[in-house]
Amino acid sequence: MLRFNDLISVPSKFTQIMSRMKSDFVNKYKHSKIGEFSQVSPSLTNPYTTDPLLDRAILSLLPKQYYHDVSGDLKRFGDRIVKEIDQLGRQAELEPPKLEHQDAWGNRVDKLIVSPAWYKLKEIAAEEGLISIGYDSKVDPKYRRIHQISKLYLFGPSSGLVSCPLAMTDGAAKTIKELKLDEKYDELKNAYDRLVSRNGKEAWTSGQWMTEKRGGSDVGSGCDTYATDIGNGKYLLNGYKWFSSAVDADICLTLARVINKDGNIISGSKGLSLFYLPIKNPKTMKLNGIQMVTLKDKLGTRQLPTAELLLDGVEAIKISDEGRGIPSVANMLNITRIHNAIASVSYMRRIISLARDYSTKRNVFGRKLSEWPLHLATLSKLEVECRAGLLFILEAGRLLGIQESGEATSTEILNLRLMTPVLKLYTGKKTIPLISEGLECFGGQGYIENTGLPSILRDAQVTPIWEGTTNVLSLDVLRVFSSKENVFGAFETHINNILKNQKSDKLLDKCTEKVRNALEFLKLLFVKISEDSKTSPLQVDRGAREIGMIIGKIYSGALLIQFASSELGTESDKIVAFRYCVENQLIDFDYKIFNSLRNSIDTKIIFENYPSEKSKL
Repeated sequence: MLRFNDLISVPSKFTQIMSRMKSDFVNKYKHSKIGEFSQVSPSLTNPYTTDPLLDRAILSLLPKQYYHDVSGDLKRFGDRIVKEIDQLGRQAELEPPKLEHQDAWGNRVDKLIVSPAWYKLKEIAAEEGLISIGYDSKVDPKYRRIHQISKLYLFGPSSGLVSCPLAMTDGAAKTIKELKLDEKYDELKNAYDRLVSRNGKEAWTSGQWMTEKRGGSDVGSGCDTYATDIGNGKYLLNGYKWFSSAVDADICLTLARVINKDGNIISGSKGLSLFYLPIKNPKTMKLNGIQMVTLKDKLGTRQLPTAELLLDGVEAIKISDEGRGIPSVANMLNITRIHNAIASVSYMRRIISLARDYSTKRNVFGRKLSEWPLHLATLSKLEVECRAGLLFILEAGRLLGIQESGEATSTEILNLRLMTPVLKLYTGKKTIPLISEGLECFGGQGYIENTGLPSILRDAQVTPIWEGTTNVLSLDVLRVFSSKENVFGAFETHINNILKNQKSDKLLDKCTEKVRNALEFLKLLFVKISEDSKTSPLQVDRGAREIGMIIGKIYSGALLIQFASSELGTESDKIVAFRYCVENQLIDFDYKIFNSLRNSIDTKIIFENYPSEKSKL
């Protein structure tokens, strides 16, 4: 028998045996060798303290004492985003909602299952006052929206799409306040208190169910939901809601047609009224006549439970005058459009922040990305657009705050009405190409799902669609100008007021000249269209989106000049304004676009070789 000491004394035998052991057994379980290099991933740092503009922007808009409170809150919140919220948002992305129609015994239950992270994020949103800040009676209304918008801007990309129900919750609270519904109905008073609560366990969120099978933005002809009066101000709703977001909400505002005593309804938008409903019966805590038909399978926003809903005897309260549903719900839509713009700009900022960090960690062709002039040029273009967007959403918050304070002039009110659709369409249209460019900054890793980067693009894609596509919002802009008020005069006055304190500077002088030229071009454009339409085949709506985009550029350019001219402006701010206003074209379309004779040409181009068109030949 060979003993261990014998093996030691005979090295060659020991080596042979160990070699056989290694070959036969040990090598069956070996770690793979993947080389010595692994790319360091981009890191999320405090989104407030590392933002190049936000802190200075709010300092320029707030009284100093209030600024210190807001700044401290945003800095603390930025830390919480990095340490807690961002991970929860990612968890919600990886654990999408599910719907169970029946229990094991065949009972209809419509049980919605969402990630625990979703519920936690909703609690955090309430605790952080993401809605209540906008309605805090202890704070001057002129300033609280700036605080709220800044906080939502930081929260959005890490929110796991909880930012969506927050938008609708804010819209519902605004509607209740503007229509004084909390003074008319006990149910609405309780709802309002819950919507703006900072208690994470008690706070409510709201839905808004407007979209039906026939129409998205065409609510007037598309609404096929009916309301039957059952007395005491209560109605039963029957209908089918096609695209209902955040269906785990507590309450909802929706539109329906009242069936009159003769059993008839009024068609079109004049037949719509606005209703308030609890999602669950407060006595039984079961769904209030609602069946969840299916969850939507969406490109992005997969964290968010979006469903088709069948309403069969849903108990509701009519909260508008009969036939005044659309004007009443406009309060909600204007708020959600501002939230949509906040989301667009916040996604821009997130992809730029991560790309900036990654550029300091990625080496290619012997240098860091941050040392390559072409890469720097690419990132700087994205940065210019993002800064314009941030100042734009903060200006909307400033005007909204003044309106809510009761101190707004007619010029400010008209500009808020004009700015809201322009802000939404402009930021929504800018965010997708910007984020797509941002993903390129990561090379192939920008295309890999488990980096978390592609979800930024997928989620952002909803922003040019939700609350009205670019074309729908552009037509809304034209409707604003078609009102009896002198909207263009108010717009012109507002832009001139923004520019009046521009300090004398070579770069800023050129910027101001470009913005004023664009403003004058727009003014002459409206005059020319008005005159030519009498003798020429013109259609203003053919160029509606170009008009909307020019207005967005004029607003943004003026705001960049204003900030660069302020005491807080730096040399970089001047260059940003110059690149936006001078190096980019503020006016980039041809007047021929308005010619209605092009309609038939467009049709021919689009439908060439299309079967139904060929059959007409």
